[in-house]
Amino acid sequence: MCMAVPSRVVAIEGLTATVEAFGQERQTSLLLLGDEVAVGDYVILGAGGTFAAEVVPEDAAREALAYLAQVLADGQA
Repeated sequence: MCMAVPSRVVAIEGLTATVEAFGQERQTSLLLLGDEVAVGDYVILGAGGTFAAEVVPEDAAREALAYLAQVLADGQA
């Protein structure tokens, strides 16, 4: 099963973004999104994190991250 975790864009250099989720940073391509993305936006990654596939509204991203954090915390209890 694949779960899409919203990741916040923390830096952009050309068509490559550094994104962060749950304290982990990774590099991802913005080739599929182009100029639609800015630092501070939230994106969903596809193709194993290789590409940003979709920009997600901040409120929806924060809600999903809060839910996932709760699920992870409950699973560790």
